[in-house]
Amino acid sequence: MGLAATSAAKQSARGSGVDMAPIVFAGSIGTIIEWYDFLIYGTAAALVFNNLFFPNFDPMTGTLAALGAYAVGFFARPIGGVLFGHFGDRIGRKATLMITMIVMALGTFAVGLLPTYKDIGVWAPILLVTLRVIQGIGLGGEWGGASLIVIEHAPADRRGFYGSLVQIGFPLGMVTSSAVFAVVTMLPEASFQSWGWRVPFLLSIVLLAVGWFMRRRVPETPVFEAMKASGEIARAPFLETVLRNPRSFLVAIGLKISEVSLVYALTVFAVVYATTKLGIPKKSMLDAILIAALIETPLIPLFGWLSDIVGRRTLYFVGVAFTVLFAFPLFWMIETRDPNMITLAISIALCIGHGTMFGLQSTYFPELFGTRVRYTGASFGFQLSAAIGGGLTPIIATSLVNRTGGASGVSIMLIGLALVTFVATLFARETKGERLGA
Repeated sequence: MGLAATSAAKQSARGSGVDMAPIVFAGSIGTIIEWYDFLIYGTAAALVFNNLFFPNFDPMTGTLAALGAYAVGFFARPIGGVLFGHFGDRIGRKATLMITMIVMALGTFAVGLLPTYKDIGVWAPILLVTLRVIQGIGLGGEWGGASLIVIEHAPADRRGFYGSLVQIGFPLGMVTSSAVFAVVTMLPEASFQSWGWRVPFLLSIVLLAVGWFMRRRVPETPVFEAMKASGEIARAPFLETVLRNPRSFLVAIGLKISEVSLVYALTVFAVVYATTKLGIPKKSMLDAILIAALIETPLIPLFGWLSDIVGRRTLYFVGVAFTVLFAFPLFWMIETRDPNMITLAISIALCIGHGTMFGLQSTYFPELFGTRVRYTGASFGFQLSAAIGGGLTPIIATSLVNRTGGASGVSIMLIGLALVTFVATLFARETKGERLGA
């Protein structure tokens, strides 16, 4: 997180009795690392994994296979949400959060050490998929813990703003991963294929050290400590989430589906579509994503701040309406093959269609659940929807283009998913200003 945001967090917390700056910084730095780890795999799947781990297919089928391995990480995320949500609701937010960071970083580092299909044959893709599962399980528990560490310390009237600072981990993780790949793709193709692609994965071990140092200083949340002292710890958080909070659980899934589908259509499918079908250089697409993420980063706290004023639901309706209206123009602009037009299209879609909804989720999702099951409920709802929307979107979209030769079907799909989120928003309650009881 930037110095300005840290300063703002410190100043805004005056009078609440808590210095929010180190808490927000620890939550944000960890999510930057976790999203970096998760997103570099998607870029590698789009650019290089089809050749190195699935070489016996034609290029498009190899790309689909690589994206299939990529999707496995998404399907592992709900498992991580349930597993680490259980411990987060029973033993504490902080301890669980530290474990998820280690799992994620070591899984990512190991990908950078993998031999390819040429070296060990079919074991290469098997190991790749296994490590992707480990990544997904780690991220599945990470997001919920980082969110709760921040919002359960935050004052009620500023919770949207503080929670949004956790969410900047995604665009900054995207910036970091895109920047590293932009550098290594400047290598000669032979060098990039042999060792250059490994560098982004190996760097995760350095980021782990930074994240560990920052997070070990953060105290457990007062909300969890109060619940623990009162003896109100849930015996089976997952069952309590599904059986006693079915409406909140289903609403959380619906609230996530449009935003997550859109962002992975932009950052994974669009790269595949542009480079394989439109002949656009890899660097042009990576640069466009990098610029878009940089623009979105300061907007996410703005949306969080606005949600404390106008409410969470209002901004959600704005994001849904924009996604519906921009679904076709997005790909029309990309198909111009003009780098400036591509950058503009991805920037607008990421900042408005994604940012207005994603920026609120670290606050909104946990607010939908009681303290006893907050880690599990928020994590599982978020990650299950991410598995459906994020894991399947690049595969379905690539298959649609392969069948039709154009992106119209992808636009229709994004509109349909936006309507699902619209219905979920209608059923969601407004949580602005609510206090998080023990």
